[in-house]
Amino acid sequence: MLQLRDAVEGAPDPDGAAALLVPAEADVPFSPPGDSLPPRRTLRPLSVRNPTRGGRLKEYFVFRPGTIEQAVNEIRVVVMPTEDGEVQSVWLLTEVDHWNNEKERLVLITDWSLLICKYDFISLQCQQVTRISLSAVDTISVGEFEFPPKSLNKREGTGIRIQWDKQSRASFINRWNPWSTNVPYATFMEHPMANADEKIASLCQLESFKTQLIQAVKKAHKECPLPGKANGVLVLERPLLIETYVGLMSFINNEAKLGYSMTRGKIGF
Repeated sequence: MLQLRDAVEGAPDPDGAAALLVPAEADVPFSPPGDSLPPRRTLRPLSVRNPTRGGRLKEYFVFRPGTIEQAVNEIRVVVMPTEDGEVQSVWLLTEVDHWNNEKERLVLITDWSLLICKYDFISLQCQQVTRISLSAVDTISVGEFEFPPKSLNKREGTGIRIQWDKQSRASFINRWNPWSTNVPYATFMEHPMANADEKIASLCQLESFKTQLIQAVKKAHKECPLPGKANGVLVLERPLLIETYVGLMSFINNEAKLGYSMTRGKIGF
């Protein structure tokens, strides 16, 4: 606050009367003699719960009560006992395709097969199953995601890549076809809400999935070796290369979570 004050007495004022603008002194509240000022209060940090993660959890149909249990029971129908054997474990993971698109998947480890299931958690129907013989798996790689230096759409984090038929890369045509499913490997990472629900968290742990997968593959190589092929699986720790450069399609897909069964406004898909 500014207030007017007369010029200092005795000082020459050639222009006549003048006034100065000076800051006003702060008003000090009256306190009776003997009373001391109250002690300063200490500000303590508040523990504020971020509702964003809990709110996002409800948008995923898989985390609605009873959904995952029903899906696990129904997904067992796709298992062929003569070809796959018994189901050993069921996992909820995110598949990352060769164009860096995220896709919600149910993954089954059986005695002799790895089943990757595209499951619609809205209509509770299995839409597609990819069956991989565990005896054909030759390399399991674990590591950070890696992209070409000039790639515009990158991701961070750790994943696991499963390769089969002694092929490390897809053909040129399949590699540059974003809709191609003829790729000799599958790459997985943890579901984005893996640790948000304690009841389902055990189905989403990538480290546990890796351990059980390696055990199942080694067992399958020993009990059901493929004729004419060298048996054994190579387990490596190395970067997982995803050869995308512009990545506009995967950017839109991943930002909008189009690969997950979610509510989107008044509709869900």
